[in-house]
This record gives sequence, structure tokens and C-alpha cells, in this order.
Amino acid sequence: MCRLHAIVAALLAAALLITSERAAARTAPMQAGRQGQGAPAATGKSLNASTIDLTLSDAIYLGLRENRAIRSAYLDRVAQKFDLRVAEDRFTPKLTLRGSYLSLRNQADPYRQGTLAPTASLQTPYGSRVSLGWNYSHMRASEGGLSRNDGANIAVIQPLLRGAGKDIAMAPVRLARLNELINRLNLKLIVAQTITQVVVSYRALLQAQGQLAIAQESLERARQLVDVNRAMIAAGRMAEFEIVQTEAEVATQELAYEDTRNQVESARLALLQLLTLNLNTPIVATEALQAQRLDVNAVEALRQAEASQPAYLTQIIASEQATVNLAVARNDRLWNVSLVGGASQARERSALSGASRNWENYVGLQVEIPIGDLSTRQTEVQAEVNVRGQELQLAEARQQLERDVVNAVRDIGTRWRQYEISQRARDLSRRKLEIEREKLTVGRSSNFQVLSFENDLRNAENARLNALVSYLNAQAELDQKLGTTLQSWDIVLND
Repeated sequence: MCRLHAIVAALLAAALLITSERAAARTAPMQAGRQGQGAPAATGKSLNASTIDLTLSDAIYLGLRENRAIRSAYLDRVAQKFDLRVAEDRFTPKLTLRGSYLSLRNQADPYRQGTLAPTASLQTPYGSRVSLGWNYSHMRASEGGLSRNDGANIAVIQPLLRGAGKDIAMAPVRLARLNELINRLNLKLIVAQTITQVVVSYRALLQAQGQLAIAQESLERARQLVDVNRAMIAAGRMAEFEIVQTEAEVATQELAYEDTRNQVESARLALLQLLTLNLNTPIVATEALQAQRLDVNAVEALRQAEASQPAYLTQIIASEQATVNLAVARNDRLWNVSLVGGASQARERSALSGASRNWENYVGLQVEIPIGDLSTRQTEVQAEVNVRGQELQLAEARQQLERDVVNAVRDIGTRWRQYEISQRARDLSRRKLEIEREKLTVGRSSNFQVLSFENDLRNAENARLNALVSYLNAQAELDQKLGTTLQSWDIVLND
């Protein structure tokens, strides 16, 4: 009998040793999720040739390179940049060429006529408009012979009320530049959101893989307990029917293991779709899950968000655009009063009448007064309403930003405390199970109690894993709320 007792004790000790070694290997310190800064490492084959190791840096690199949302945003940037180029080309000289060559016939004589009329125009940042043109034509008739005439003209218009001043003349360019800033912020927002999605999706795969490892270890411990029960039954220290509880636990753990394997595959497919990779790619997330406490000052965080959060900055720019549009709308209601001046000269040569030269110049005032036109007032009213609406939206965006930052900062602290508590609960649950197993070897416990503590340990391990992933994801969420995602990962937009 003593020999049987020794055999049972040895089996239990071996089971405990294997369990503790595997748990220690699974919880060994690993690289933190924030260590993805810098140049991403190349994706390589793992020791198992059927899988491909993928780090978080690799995932972010692939997401930035292949993600469809980012590629679509960069395609839009091509048209957006050209829109800005067109707006800034407003004050460069424009040249128009017009010409014709006709063969005509009337009741008196058939003739051929050719014309050429290039015109150059220039608009200045002060509202002035200058045009310079040259006209040339010649006609050859059978009876009348050859006749030619040419001349040049120049005209200058300087608005005094409507359209006058640098602020009004530069308004379209200023609006285009502000719109370009919004487009850049939108690109930054799309890239930051994609990075956050990749990080969260990658860690979801890591979490599923960790849960699979926990389920596998729990299943192995249940099977080891079955072996121990059989040894105790053989030694006469346990009734044979009591092993049914342990065998039922094995079946339950097998079911949980299969469910977790399915979750791993779902997380893998979600990450592959986000990275725009073949869904059959056998990737394995190999990034380490390790957390370090992050202390964030709410006041400094809010100041950082006000300086770099894309959505908030976009709202500020939209308010500025509304102010510019209101200034233009008010200017459009003014009378059109302009100083005008110009000069022209013409020269004509004909086989019948000889040559002649004419010239003239003028200077004066041109006035246009709209009466009874409510459309300009309508535009001004709409612009005023838009300005007030933008002020309200900016105030709402400011309060929403403050709320988001405060929530994110508080969430960081809460998630860290939950992680610390979950670690302590996991360690106590493991120690509790070890003590109960030792009591089982000396007949002071039961299978039911051991299985109950086994379930507690499994729940505590899953709670710790979930708390760790939630804390790391809260850091990524805080980066997005502050607008510092790109800085955190050392990413510079190639715009």
C-alpha cells in the first residue's frame, strides 16, 4: 500500500511540474506592443514551415502599403493637389489663341480670308485685370486684290468696391489652401485609423492565440488529472465512479479548445483582410504582450490633442473657411465701381485705297448698380448662418475633444489597475490550485474541489490576458484621440 501511495504522489508531482513549467513559459516577459517604432522587420518563416511569423511592425508595414482605404486616399490626393495648383495659377498670365481661314464667295467676288487674334490676360492679387490683344487679318479677292489690317489693344480695369483689395482677390486661393490643409488632415486621419485598426486586429489574433494556449493547457491538466484518478482508483484510494467528473471536465475542455481554435481562425482572417493579403496565408502573430505603466497628465494630453488631433483641426479650418466666404459674400453686395483705361491702334493696307493708321485711348469710371436683386443678399445670409453654425460646431468639437481625452486618460489608468488585479488573481488562483492538488494526494480534497479551482485558474488566466490586451488597446486609442498615432510609430506621410 505504501508503494501505491508513492506512485500516486509521484504522478501528481510530475503533473504539477509540467503544468507549472508550461505556465511559466507562456507568461515569460515578451516585447511590448509599442516597440513597433522604427523600420519594420521583414516577415520570415517560423520554425514550423507551414506558418509565417508576423510581428506587429510587419503588420503595420503591410497595412500601410496594401490597405485599400489608404491607397484610395492617396489616389484622391492626386486630384486634390491639382485642384490647389489650379487655384494658385489664378494670377499667372493666360494666353488665348484664336484664328481662322475661310474661303468665301458673294455676288460680287470670290475671296479668301484669314485671321489671327492672340490675347493675353492677367489678374493681379489686388483685383486688377489687364488684357493685351493683337488682331491680324488679310483678305485676297479676285477683283479687289489683297488687303491687310492689324492692330493691338490694351485694357486695364481696377475695381474700387466690389472685387477690390487683396483679401477679396486672394480669397479663392486662400480657400483652396485651407481645403488642402483639410485634405492633408483627412489623409493623416485615415492612416492613423488604419494603424489603430491593424494594431487592434493584430492583438485580437494574439489574444485568441493566448486563449487557445490557455485552453490547451487546461485540457492537458484535465487529462493528467484523469491519469491521477486512475492511479488512485487502482490504489483503492478513490471510488471508480468519481472519475466521471474528471472525464466530463476533459470533454468540456475539448469543446472549449475547439471553440477557441475557431476564434483564432476568425481573428486571422480579419487581420488578413485588413492587410489585403491572401486569406489562405498561414500567419501567426508572434509579437510579445508586455505592458508598462503609462502615466498621462490630462491637461497636457488635452493640449496635445488641440495641437494635433485631425478632426478637431479640421473643424477649426472649416470655421476659418466660413469666415472667408462671409467676407466675399458681403463684398459681392457692393456696387461695381471700377477705374478703366486702355489704348488701341490699327493699321490697314489695301491695294485699292493704300495704307492708313488709326489709334485711340481712353480712361474713365465704370459703374454698375444692381437694383432689386435679392440673390446677393441671399448668399450673404447663408454665409452668416454658416459662420454661426461653424462656431457652434467648433464649440461642440472642443467639448467632445475634451471629453474623449479625459475618458481615454481615465481608461488608461483603469485598464492598468485591472491588469494588476488580474495578475494577482491569476497568481493566487494558481497557488490555490497547487495547494488543492497537494491535498488531493493525501486524501484531504476531492475531484470536485480540484476541478472547481481548475476552472477558477482558467478564468483568471483569461481575465489577465483580456486585461492586458485591453490596456494595450487603450494606449492605441489614446494615441488616436491625441492625434499622435503617426509619431508613436515613427511614420511620416509620403504626400
